Amino acid sequence: MMNLTQMLNSAAGGTPGAVATQYGDRVRTWAETRERVSRLAAGLKGLGVGPGDRVAILALNSDRYTEYYFAVWWAGAVVVPMNVRWSAAENAYSLRDAEAKVLFVDATFAPMVPAIQAEAEALETLIYLDDVEAQGPPAGMLEFESLIEQSSPVEDACVGGEDLAGLYYTGGTTGFPKGVMLPHRALWYNGIVLAKHVGLEQGDVYLHAAPMFHLADGAASGGASMVGAKHAYIQAFDVDRALDCIEEQEVTHALMVPTMIGMVLQHPNFSAERLSSLRTMLYGASPMPQGVLREALEKLPNVDFIQAYGQTELAPLVTVLPASYHQLEGSRSGKLRSAGRVVVGCEVRILDEDGKEQAPGDVGEIVARSPGTMLGYWNLPEQTESTLVDGWVHTGDGAYRDEDGFVFIVDRLKDMIVTGGENVFSAEVESAISTHPAVAEVAVVGVPSEKWGEAVHAIVVAREGKSVTEGEIVDFCKPLIANYKCPRSVTLRDEPLPLSGAGKVLKKDLRAPFWEGSERNVN
Repeated sequence: MMNLTQMLNSAAGGTPGAVATQYGDRVRTWAETRERVSRLAAGLKGLGVGPGDRVAILALNSDRYTEYYFAVWWAGAVVVPMNVRWSAAENAYSLRDAEAKVLFVDATFAPMVPAIQAEAEALETLIYLDDVEAQGPPAGMLEFESLIEQSSPVEDACVGGEDLAGLYYTGGTTGFPKGVMLPHRALWYNGIVLAKHVGLEQGDVYLHAAPMFHLADGAASGGASMVGAKHAYIQAFDVDRALDCIEEQEVTHALMVPTMIGMVLQHPNFSAERLSSLRTMLYGASPMPQGVLREALEKLPNVDFIQAYGQTELAPLVTVLPASYHQLEGSRSGKLRSAGRVVVGCEVRILDEDGKEQAPGDVGEIVARSPGTMLGYWNLPEQTESTLVDGWVHTGDGAYRDEDGFVFIVDRLKDMIVTGGENVFSAEVESAISTHPAVAEVAVVGVPSEKWGEAVHAIVVAREGKSVTEGEIVDFCKPLIANYKCPRSVTLRDEPLPLSGAGKVLKKDLRAPFWEGSERNVN
């Protein structure tokens, strides 16, 4: 049975003295980590957490985040990683939807707790992740370290296979987040596959630079644990912190979105010598702008750059473009715009609207299946039925495949924008803007952005006799949705939005002027 605690048990049994985690000066071996995980799982069970119960976390990166994951699985329960960039309202909705009983929270997000508790009725227990002074944790919270110290080890629950391992909340086409149900099988498979494609092995050091709630980091984290590599952490992405950690801990593998890589390369404190230990840089969520890629290859010639494409619904890997195709010139340079080929164990088809497989070069929707395929959406049978068809995930991404099997993404068939590595569903932004009293109609589209790949752009029609400014629209969104979802620009128009014969807003027409001259409609 594919069980996510197997990787912990394997590393602790095979290399018990090897370093598992290092967060600042806090260093723990794999044997110590397993002992702590077992005790933390016992603490959770003592709080009434049973098999299948949902246990959430809202925190920045740390070694304790890794321990949380393993302890929840050790107890037979289900992880619910919360998006650190979401508003209190968005996170409260997800916690309420998941009926989470326990929430781990750190100092950064503790001030958000009262607003969350007011909306998440099932929440019974709060566990404070950070070190505390003599006065103890914040009122109403238990202390992470005390829970471990006061609990005796328990046996691994050994759930696995098709048992639910995690609810991973992602944006929704209805304006509300939806929980992707991933079994142990899906996350276990992705850890193995990622380790294979990026060449992770025991003795390597993986840097958690991307947020740990995100499945991109989750897959890389699983890959590192699968081979007993070391986990290094920075709380949140910051160029100086990243450079210091890579240099001091001799990091060999890192995962960043292209925006982060550009920031590192252009930082005044950057030098190739500081990154001399780095062998592999995995990136995803959006293609690397050619200018950034050229700079990366020139400044870091000894680093293998690897692009990954995936979706939460596939936990997440679908394709990989290996380092050997990251060439600006020569016979392989034409593949650089692609998302690569399917990863080991994954199948991809390109289908037209009638479900017929397209010939090479013809654009259709990417559908994929693998051992990473989700179980479905939590409590959303209709959305599950439309997305997961006969075991195939319909991604909503428009693409073609060339004669060599490389996948080239050209459009998004579902209404999604990818900005700075984060997915934004237009419906969520439109839902927020539509509640403004001066707004009659609104459409949200992705427009090109040199920094973020795509930027959120709102097109607004005001109610008759009322007026609204761009700044008012942006400010109105801030308490309702995450900052990265808020529009970066707004077009105010007098005429109604264009509609199809079925009464749907013609977003392709609205988006077209912004992408004029581009060979594809997404970045």
